Amino acid sequence: MQIKILWADDEIDLLKPHILFLEAKGYEVTPVNNGSSAVEKSNEENFDIIFLDENMPGITGLEALTRIKQSKPHVPVVMITKSEEEYIMEEAIGSNIADYLIKPVNPNQILLSIKKSLDKSKLVSQKTNSNYQQEFREMGMQLNSRLDTEEWFEMYEKLIYWELKLNDIEDSGMKEILEMQKKEANTQFSKFIENNYLNWLNGVDESPEMIHTLFKNKINPKLESEDVFVVVIDNLRYDQWKMIRPIFAKYFAIENEEIVYSILPTATQYARNAFFAGLMPSEIAKKHPQYWKGENDEGGKNLFEKELLAEQLKRLNRDVKFSYNKITNLTAGKKLADNFNQLLTNQLNVIVYNFVDMLSHARTEMEVIKELAGDESAYRSLTVSWFDHSPLHDIVKKIAASGKKLVITTDHGTVRVSNPIKIVGEKSVNTNLRYKAGRSLTYKDKDVFKVKNPEDAFVPKTSINGEYVFARDQDFFVYPNNYNHFVNYYNDTFQHGGVSLEELLIPFIELSPK
Repeated sequence: MQIKILWADDEIDLLKPHILFLEAKGYEVTPVNNGSSAVEKSNEENFDIIFLDENMPGITGLEALTRIKQSKPHVPVVMITKSEEEYIMEEAIGSNIADYLIKPVNPNQILLSIKKSLDKSKLVSQKTNSNYQQEFREMGMQLNSRLDTEEWFEMYEKLIYWELKLNDIEDSGMKEILEMQKKEANTQFSKFIENNYLNWLNGVDESPEMIHTLFKNKINPKLESEDVFVVVIDNLRYDQWKMIRPIFAKYFAIENEEIVYSILPTATQYARNAFFAGLMPSEIAKKHPQYWKGENDEGGKNLFEKELLAEQLKRLNRDVKFSYNKITNLTAGKKLADNFNQLLTNQLNVIVYNFVDMLSHARTEMEVIKELAGDESAYRSLTVSWFDHSPLHDIVKKIAASGKKLVITTDHGTVRVSNPIKIVGEKSVNTNLRYKAGRSLTYKDKDVFKVKNPEDAFVPKTSINGEYVFARDQDFFVYPNNYNHFVNYYNDTFQHGGVSLEELLIPFIELSPK
C-alpha cells in the first residue's frame, strides 16, 4: 500500500525536487503552502506522516501541529524549521512530534525521517533478530562448556537482555528460539547447582556472594560513614528489576548493579530469614530457636525479621539506630510514605515490601490476575504498573530527596512452571510445589535434586530421617491423588522454592541520589 505524505511549507514550490525524489521512491506526496490548508487536508484525508514548516504566515507550524494532534493524535508529525531557538524545540517536542529537522534539509534527511517514523518497528525487529541470531550461536557454545559462578551471572544477564529486547518486536519466531535456549540454560544451571551448592556451603569450594552473607559484606561496611535505606522487594526477579530500573534512574545514580545467589529452598521463610540473620536456616534454629518456625510449626514463618537483624547487628558490633517496616497492603504503604520524615533520624532503615510475592500468589488463585499477567511479558508489565503507582514509588522519591543511599534487593525469584513431577509423602509434608521436606518421600531420583542429609544444606531437619528434594527448571511437584486437577490448576503459574536461574539469581542494587 502506497504511503501518503502531507507536506506543508509556505515555500513549497522550492521543494519540488524533494517531492519528486520521494515520489520516485514510491511515496504519494500532497503539498500545501500554509498551516490552515494542512489542518484542513489532515481532517479530510488520512495521511501516514505529515511534514510541517514551523514558520508559516497565518497559522504557524506549532499551531497547526496542535490542531492536527487534536483530531489525529497518532499520525507522526515532523517539524521543519529555520530557527534553532530552544523554546520552539521544546514546544514541538512537548506536542509529541516524531522528528525535528533544521533547514535546509536534503532529500535523504526527509527519507531517513520517514523511515524512522514509519519503518522503525520493522527495522528494529530485523536488526534485533539478526543480532540475536549471531549471539545465539555463541551462547549455545558457552552453555556446552563448564560455566563458573561469574559466567552464569553473565549468561543470565544476556538471556534477560535478549528476552526484553525481543519482547519489543512483533516477530515471535526469535522469542520461541530464545525460550528454548533459556530452558537449556536452566537445565545446565540445575546441574551446576547440584554439583557445587553443597560444596559452597561447606567450604569445599569458594562460595559466591549469597543472601546470608549479603548484609555483612555489602551493607554493613556502608554504615561506617553514611545512612542507608534497604528495600527488600519480596520475590523480585532480575528481569522485573530491569523493567523498573528506569524509574529508579530518574532519581538515583546506579552505583552498583550485580547478581547474587539466594539459598535453597528459594522460599521466603528460609531466604529472607537468612538475609536478616546473616545465618543459614539451621544456624538460626540453633542460635535463635525462639525466632525460628519450622515446616510443621503453626503460625507465620517470618515474624522475627527485626529481631534477627538486631542480633546480626550485635554480632557485627554495629551499634546503630535502625527501623524495620514490613508492608503487606496499600494502607500500610501509604502510612509509611506519610510518616517518612520519622525515618530520617535512623542510620539504617529497612523496608520489606511484599507486593510481587502477593502478585504471584494472586495469579495462581484469581483468574482475572492470570489473564492480566498471562505470560512473562505481561507479568513484568504488571510489576511496572504496580510500582509506578505504589506508595513505594513515593517512598523511593523521598529517599532520593533526603540525599540518602538506597539498596534494593530481594530474597528469591520465581519461575513459571509447566512440567508436573509425581511425588508421594506423608500428610505432614509441606505444601510448597517446588520443594518438599519430610520423611518417607517417594519420587524418581532423576526428577529431583535430593539433599539426603539436611545438615549438608544448612537447613533444619523436619524429622530423624527427614530429607529435602527440590524441583528443577520448570518442574512442579504433584501428588497422585487428584493428579489431573492439580496439574491443571498449577500449570503455568509462578512458583518458588526450587532450582532455576529465575529463583536463585537475584538482584542487588546500590544507588546514590542524583
